[in-house]
Amino acid sequence: MQDKLVLVVEDEGSIRDMVKFALERASFRVSSAGNAADARMSLADERPDLILMDWMMPGVSGIELARELKNNATTRDIPLIMLTARAEEEDKVRGLNIGCDDYVSKPFSFPELIARINAVLRRAMPGGEEERLSAGGLEVDHASQRVSANGEPIRLGPTEYRLLHFFISHPERVYTREQVLDRVWGQNIYVEERTVDVHIRRLRKALQPYGFDNMIQTVRGTGYRFSEKF
Repeated sequence: MQDKLVLVVEDEGSIRDMVKFALERASFRVSSAGNAADARMSLADERPDLILMDWMMPGVSGIELARELKNNATTRDIPLIMLTARAEEEDKVRGLNIGCDDYVSKPFSFPELIARINAVLRRAMPGGEEERLSAGGLEVDHASQRVSANGEPIRLGPTEYRLLHFFISHPERVYTREQVLDRVWGQNIYVEERTVDVHIRRLRKALQPYGFDNMIQTVRGTGYRFSEKF
């Protein structure tokens, strides 16, 4: 899990600093925010791999911000762990029902917190980081970042590889160009939407000799979809 970025949203500075210290010792990168407004700014600056959110915050509460993020197409799939002193089962169910991935009650131990973060990140990885993703005879080996078609290797540029990995990880879902930009290039990178079309064409060209270019489908007026159904 090295180099994964965790956004810590906690209004108590002492707790925020301790959590940050523990995460950095566990080889995570950490960004932090003391309230919902700062959290939104941090999310706009760099997309985290996971959000660790305190439930009780002044102004916009953690549960309200979590609901906002889970209702936003560009942030809904970021794993989110609620960190709170509210230990009642009803509160846990409420948090999980809005899309939180886990719930850690205060007081907690840092080894437990790190273990829960690692578990959520593993679950969030499509197919597991060491596993292969396949569709028909098209296969993406995430560990080695190799792509093959019916056993024959396909050479892709780094951006085309990221595009293919993203699409094969999320089949049968339509994504706008803006969503593809956010997920593949990142929110902190300014790239024009037509750049997506350029790299889609390159990816299709690489897949065309093997008959898999039709898996990257244009949805008129919306964006793109990956599907084995032609």
